[in-house]
Amino acid sequence: MDYLDLGPYSRAQGTIRLPGSKSISNRVLLLASLAEGETTISNLLDSDDTRVMLDALTKLGVEFTRNGDVCVVRGAGGAFPAKAADLFLGNAGTAIRPLTAALAVNGGEYRVHGVPRMHERPIGDLVDGLRQIGAHIDYEANEGYPPLAIHAAHIEVNEPIRVRGDVSSQFLTALLMTLPLVHAKSGQIVVEVQGELISKPYIEITMKLMERFGVTVAREGWQRFTIPAGGRYRSPGAIMVEGDASSASYFLAAGAIAGGPVRVVGVGRASIQGDVAFADALTAMGANVTMAEDWIEVRGVGHDHGQLEAVDMDFNLIPDAAMTIAVCALFARGTTRLRNIGSWRVKETDRIAAMATELRKVGATIEEGEDFLVVTPPAAITPNAAIDTYDDHRMAMCFSLVSLGGVPVRINDPKCVGKTFPDYFDRFKTLARV
Repeated sequence: MDYLDLGPYSRAQGTIRLPGSKSISNRVLLLASLAEGETTISNLLDSDDTRVMLDALTKLGVEFTRNGDVCVVRGAGGAFPAKAADLFLGNAGTAIRPLTAALAVNGGEYRVHGVPRMHERPIGDLVDGLRQIGAHIDYEANEGYPPLAIHAAHIEVNEPIRVRGDVSSQFLTALLMTLPLVHAKSGQIVVEVQGELISKPYIEITMKLMERFGVTVAREGWQRFTIPAGGRYRSPGAIMVEGDASSASYFLAAGAIAGGPVRVVGVGRASIQGDVAFADALTAMGANVTMAEDWIEVRGVGHDHGQLEAVDMDFNLIPDAAMTIAVCALFARGTTRLRNIGSWRVKETDRIAAMATELRKVGATIEEGEDFLVVTPPAAITPNAAIDTYDDHRMAMCFSLVSLGGVPVRINDPKCVGKTFPDYFDRFKTLARV
């Protein structure tokens, strides 16, 4: 399907049970693969990003069985059995970054690569960190970017490892998850973050999941992390992947924009994902938000004029969900400013440029900078806009919300949502009302 026409809709109402979190799914798959024992993973996301991770684990000799959203992984006990593999990882940052680190200390010969856009997404800061402990990694094309050739090397940790934190938190996540597999004479390994660490809630996810597998990371602020060296991951037996909080943002926004109530089940107060803070942003815009341990419900604004209010906010902690706020700004009174979102530039596409281009198509006035986006809504949303999605799942899901403004919208290449949420549009249509 080359395109999908949505709307016009004027209301959204209903309940959605969320698919498993992408960030948690791929982290748990890797931890379970490296652990001792067998792990039963339930509510595992079935998407492009998890499939490339599972394909890679198969090539690395990890055994697992899958039945629907339940996957049973037989852990390899600290090292992948296969000592040579060619791994295609699509455009999955949650796969290529942690796997690169794990393979660098695995004592084998590996090649990791992906789609053309993946070869434009930086990985140099992670490689620099790994080279500090003796890893032998070569760039096959452009310095600082995949594809990579990873070679067997003598790994030794004698001093703190330094890694930049201002490009992607996935570099730190990759090091934290891998370093317990490495021995150090001191019995512990220290990672020092240089510069501001972005997307801190994703590091929280990493640390909490590592703890579930028996390894505790100590941190001093967000600049220094201490990991027990030569540790072992041990299976918790069973683990459930909570719902995807980033995916929840589209449905919660639908409730705020188009009346609601819309309830998402699978995330709530008990969530380990930072993107549940998206609910706070909606509250700041005037929406009515109710939250329980494992669900969030949103109704439209309660005041007379029925519009959301513009916000001026720092979205460094929730960059993925912040994209949804940019579209919500179309339905707000005043000018919305999204600040500290420089990480958008190195995602599945340059999201600042892409959002600016597509928001202009629906009539918004946009100002963009290196790490900010300013959105002033139009008096009336332009109907029948054809939204390009840049092979970026979040672009497609965000702009589906335009149809709730009583205008039709066309989403080009809707199948790109397969990266994290293959049946997103079917779920969206169960909520939308004419």
